Amino acid sequence: MTVQVRRPTARTCERCGRQERWDAEGETWRIADTAGDVYCIHEWDINGSFVPFEDKL
Repeated sequence: MTVQVRRPTARTCERCGRQERWDAEGETWRIADTAGDVYCIHEWDINGSFVPFEDKL
């Protein structure tokens, strides 16, 4: 059994709603649709439904 680690491609701040997407070419997060609050200490949903490990059979 092979396990592959996946990376998220989008994230949303739970406090202010800021949405970001992963820019593979620039290797950084970019603001997507909403900028949210500039002064927010962003709370990304790191314990949510995203599963970083994928079984390859």
